[in-house]
Amino acid sequence: MKTYSYAAVFEPTEREGGFTVTFPDVPEAITEGEGMADARAMAEDALGVALLTYLEMGRALPEPIAEGYMIAPAPEIAMKIAVIETFRASGLSRTELARRIGKDEKEARRLLDPDTATKLPLMNSALAAMGQRLVIGLEAAE
Repeated sequence: MKTYSYAAVFEPTEREGGFTVTFPDVPEAITEGEGMADARAMAEDALGVALLTYLEMGRALPEPIAEGYMIAPAPEIAMKIAVIETFRASGLSRTELARRIGKDEKEARRLLDPDTATKLPLMNSALAAMGQRLVIGLEAAE
């Protein structure tokens, strides 16, 4: 099961209570927050933006190797990443994906655009059309 989680490193800033957050496996994702909760939220966002940028540039996502406190992008961003990554590995054309999900090619193009928000049911249909399914997990918030 793929989760798009990466280890984050939290370092105190010069401002009291602030943290800078970096990701050893995703060096483009750097952010900071005022307090741990804010830093975690900012890290989730920064990671999602960095991973979508990798895909937009046609780059493969880095393998999560580092260990530590794991951060994942927001669920809707992780699902968008999963749809794009699954599509690229599938060998399907956008036209074929559109046919399989009962939409026109323009809708499939928007579905695969990292900068375009897509509703969960359509992303779920696309994953199913490519032989994948969404699995939802739950963990304690800190």
